[in-house]
Amino acid sequence: MPDPQHPHQPHTDPLLDELLELALEAARRAATLLRDGRPADLGVAATKTSPIDVVTEMDLASEKLITDFIGEHRPTDGFLGEEGAGSLGTSGVRWVIDPVDGTVNYLYGLPSWAVSIAAEKDGETVVGVVAVPMRGETFQAVRGRGAHLDGEPIRHRPAPPLAQALIATGFGYLTERRAAQAEVVRALLPEVRDIRRGGSAAIDLCDVACGRLDGYYERGLNPWDHAAGVLIAAEAGALTGGRPGRAASHELTVAASPGVFADLQPRLDALGAWHD
Repeated sequence: MPDPQHPHQPHTDPLLDELLELALEAARRAATLLRDGRPADLGVAATKTSPIDVVTEMDLASEKLITDFIGEHRPTDGFLGEEGAGSLGTSGVRWVIDPVDGTVNYLYGLPSWAVSIAAEKDGETVVGVVAVPMRGETFQAVRGRGAHLDGEPIRHRPAPPLAQALIATGFGYLTERRAAQAEVVRALLPEVRDIRRGGSAAIDLCDVACGRLDGYYERGLNPWDHAAGVLIAAEAGALTGGRPGRAASHELTVAASPGVFADLQPRLDALGAWHD
């Protein structure tokens, strides 16, 4: 039967089943490559190439593994990837890939990095998978079917008042943007329980989905940063968007338990979190 919240999306759809299975397997393979292929001394290595070069090589290798694997099974699909994968395709399906979300964490040996893979059908995200290897966790969602963590259904936290909400955010790389984002945090911090900065947008969105955070916001995300995570959060019952009345975008991405979202989104808009 169709989901009442998604009346046009049946629970059984062979295409969505196929896309989900491909995303899960591609993410698993990429996660294994990144976990097992990371030099133990990456963060401090004195080698011929800089540590950043090594991370870039791992990024590229992860993206190539993902696109090659999916391309073998679905050669007419399109791709959009952080490391340059880009093709329109002819099938109406496009894969949006972040081969390593949280590259600075990966460089330093922190556990909060992920592989994020989303599939769009005719411009709508229908499948999202986020694998977090160092946690041993895989989040997944199919539009209309809810969100899951390692096969178990997940839901957002019951919404506390904003003053008791734990909110995550992230910062850009440009100095001017970071300064503006710091001003938003300075104003918001006294109004919430606390603020976290984990370093991976995909993981933060999934942590909203499974109840580890009450909300999350960030300016400057690219499609590959949020495509899978926004779907997972939404399918877990969280509200997602950008500025009021707009979808999540490069301008601003917000996800939170519904009650928190109702207060957080307009507050972020008033604080100018959507511009530098």
